[in-house]
Amino acid sequence: MNAFFENIIGVDGWWNYNLIKGNQAWRFLIVFVIFLITLALGKIAQAILSGLARKGEEKIGPNIIAVFLEAISKPANLACFGIGLFACRSFLVFANPIKPDVIGIDPVIGEYWKRISMAIVATAIAYAVYKLVDAAEYHLVKLTNKTSNKLDNMLVPIVRKSIRVTIVIISALWILDGILEANIRAILLSAGVGGIGIALAAKETIANFFGSITIFADRPFQVDEVVEVEGHLGTIEEVGFRSTRIRTVDGPLVAIPNSTVASTMITNISKRQFTRKIASVAITYDSGFDKTKRAVEIIKEILAETPEINTDPQTPPRVYFDDFASSSLNIYMAYWVRPADYWVFKEVSDRINFKILKSFDAEGINFAFPTQTIYVKKDSQQ
Repeated sequence: MNAFFENIIGVDGWWNYNLIKGNQAWRFLIVFVIFLITLALGKIAQAILSGLARKGEEKIGPNIIAVFLEAISKPANLACFGIGLFACRSFLVFANPIKPDVIGIDPVIGEYWKRISMAIVATAIAYAVYKLVDAAEYHLVKLTNKTSNKLDNMLVPIVRKSIRVTIVIISALWILDGILEANIRAILLSAGVGGIGIALAAKETIANFFGSITIFADRPFQVDEVVEVEGHLGTIEEVGFRSTRIRTVDGPLVAIPNSTVASTMITNISKRQFTRKIASVAITYDSGFDKTKRAVEIIKEILAETPEINTDPQTPPRVYFDDFASSSLNIYMAYWVRPADYWVFKEVSDRINFKILKSFDAEGINFAFPTQTIYVKKDSQQ
């Protein structure tokens, strides 16, 4: 090929000036032109693939083919660059130890040029595989969306990250050892002792990782459910490799290590079937027998008229004249609200409390509050 270009270009002119060890100017000019062409071809390939992906999404919506085309668009650009860099090498003259009369660039440079070009192409292949995980994720998301368990949706990002980490490690070892011929085995062996120290330092990270596996296997909660963990009450937002994120009722986002979540008691409030209310209604001692009995009847009537607390015959509302307290007559009241929604529970309690207050006012029944009566005895001799 070099002889072909030499015949076309001829021997006269500045282009035959030797710039570096038997390499004329025209050789570097061709290298530069090929370099620009491959850069342009890479950009064009990326634009075409991305354009096809966008058109596919516009026509039929998100689909596996569009995800695939978008995933390989950037790796295609990088692969064109690596191929072009490899092709540029063939237009330069490198010294040949077998033929001492050949004047050229140091062959070590040519060897490294070749290895680096191949490493770029290999990186493009690895990058394509890395990006194709998006296509696998797309398929997994479609499968998890068919299930009612939202925790499955959180499993997809963890699987994606695990696969990508594996691809990065294998690709790095392949490129370093197989192409760049780095002594990766010696590096790994020398890192053995240091690996023990790293493992000890990363024991918390490892514990959190296995904690996340326990959470996904046991499924004590799902995303968007209200739970209480380690005194933190809130909604599950995300379960990651290291921690579980809870949006507390006060607003802050709390990240609890998965090892802690897996080993502590979890109260899943969203799983409860009802919300129980227990209260003590205190009336004054001067109410007497009739008003006290009437107070119990009023509360029973109000609870009987409330539909949210009469859905299960196993848990009927309970009202009893309970106790002679130090400053009041106490009436025990308990009821179970369904559905187990916090704000439904608050609305039902609000409605019942207002009805009790209105009925007691109409019947002349007074609520008690803590009081003390002090008797003073006078000495008769004074």
